[in-house]
Parts: sequence; structure tokens; C-alpha cells
Amino acid sequence: MKLTVIYDNVSLREDLKPDWGFSCLVETKTLKILFDTGYDPSILFHNMKKLEISPKNIDVVVISHPHLDHTGGLADFLRVNPNVTLYVPQCFPTEIMGVKTVRVKNPIRLSEDTYILGELMNIEQSLLVKTGKGLVLVTGCSHPGLENIIGEASKFGEVYGVIGGFHGFRNYKALEKVSLVCPCHCTVAKKEIEKIFPEKHVKCGVGKVLEFE
Repeated sequence: MKLTVIYDNVSLREDLKPDWGFSCLVETKTLKILFDTGYDPSILFHNMKKLEISPKNIDVVVISHPHLDHTGGLADFLRVNPNVTLYVPQCFPTEIMGVKTVRVKNPIRLSEDTYILGELMNIEQSLLVKTGKGLVLVTGCSHPGLENIIGEASKFGEVYGVIGGFHGFRNYKALEKVSLVCPCHCTVAKKEIEKIFPEKHVKCGVGKVLEFE
């Protein structure tokens, strides 16, 4: 599995643009998954071009929840690549015309090593990928509570890493058994998480690449 952060509040390279929102590319053995699409489509496409990610090579789009900082680039992306399969939580308020759309309520399997956890608390879904080190959890904003999402993910096995927005999460005990923590986007307690877990903390930002066997 390879994960590349495309859209985030922070940029790790001068040629990449930061902005309020989140998007990342998750590449597995069989799928290229765009997880969320950020806020501004022009920034999304700028960063994808700089990162040498072709929109037309994406197989699947997964939207975590219907907030604009995660869906702003969706319509423009689908005009460029209408051949993807789009997975949205059941609560998604609009119909997407011209593209195969799956509304997700319960956990579903995308491939041999990739799952969507299902809609939690009627607002948000997360992505889960099996790697040689354990499960890697990718979140949008964690509105249902990161500890609750980790709990659901743990039903599939041991969670090795957590990457994405953690929102107002402060239940740090929930991260004690996780080996890699990469707080992005809307995470309020980034500094606290880095201070408490320096050995497992990874700085997030546009251009960050994480690879797992």
C-alpha cells in the first residue's frame, strides 16, 4: 500500500499548495483510490499534476462525508474521469449523475485488502487497508470520534496505523496500541499528539508519502 497526501492544510513542498481540506491517493495491489477531494478543485488538480498523479488512472473515489472541504473537488474530478466507481456514505445529500455511485451504510469490501468501514453515526465513513504490518485506517474528519472509528476498525484485525483528520479528538489512550499516527487536516491536538507519541507520530502535509508492505 502507498498513500500520498494530495490536499491538506499544510504543504511539505514549496511547489504544492496547502488549503483547508483533505484528499489522499491510496494505492493497493489492485486499486487506485482517491479518498476525498479537498475544497478547491484548482488546488486539487494542481497538486495532482505536481505529484504526477493522473486523474484518469483513478479506479475508485471514496468520500468520507458530505462537508465541502472534502467534496469541493468532486464534481470537477468526475467530469475529468466519469469512469470511476464513487462510494459515498448513505447520508450524502445529493444524487451524482453520470457516474456509478454506491451509497454505503454497512461495511463493504472493495478488494481483497481494502474495506470501507461503513457509515458511523449517520455522517461519516472511513477506509481500511490490510498491510503486512496490520490494518491502516484512513479517516476524513473523524466526526464520529476517532476512538469509535478505531473500535470499528479493530473488528477486522489489529490497527497498525491511523492517518487523516482527527477533529477534536483528545482521548489519547485510544492511540496507545497504534504504531503509526499521522494527524492531518482538522486535527485540533496535533502538537499534543506529537508530544505524547513522538516515536509513532508522523507529520502530515501535501506531498507526504507513506508506504507499507
